[in-house]
Amino acid sequence: MFGFDIKEIATVSMVLFAVIDIVGTIPIIVDLRQKYGHIDAEKASIAAGVIMIVFLFLGEEFLALIGIDVHSFAVAGSFVLFFLALEMILGIQIYKQEEASSASIVPLAFPLIAGAGTMTTLLSLRSQYQTINIVTAIILNIVLVYLVLRLSSKIETLLGKNGLGVIRKTFGLVLLAIAVKLFAANVKGLFQ
Repeated sequence: MFGFDIKEIATVSMVLFAVIDIVGTIPIIVDLRQKYGHIDAEKASIAAGVIMIVFLFLGEEFLALIGIDVHSFAVAGSFVLFFLALEMILGIQIYKQEEASSASIVPLAFPLIAGAGTMTTLLSLRSQYQTINIVTAIILNIVLVYLVLRLSSKIETLLGKNGLGVIRKTFGLVLLAIAVKLFAANVKGLFQ
């Protein structure tokens, strides 16, 4: 019905969940809340969702406009995902964030939730899955992002520092596997 496929939605949802890594960013969310006060969960969630859906539909055309093919973008994105995964697994910081005056949109909605890794993943998913299933997975993930943002302090208390570390490293490994798969699937397209 309308191209809905529960298996595709589940797969895309899990991939986006690993890339967005909202649970792994709880320590960053806590730091932002301490630095800027209240974080508007609704505003951040809606902004991230709009960014992802717009990029899903217009990202490929934008790349064509500036002369970049999807394979090149996907291979470049696989490197971004690779380094994000290394950050998560090894506990190092490669990407340095600039100082922001407001935390709800920048840096929370973009680039933490809807960042380069998410954009690259969306374009690569678009070539493999039905668009309606990807949009459904985005909406499911945005609902989850909203819930995590609203409950971040309770989740932090519940999981503790060690629990958050285990979750971050586990999803880092999943993200590393996604980066390798993305690279392998698109690197051949560069030479055709």
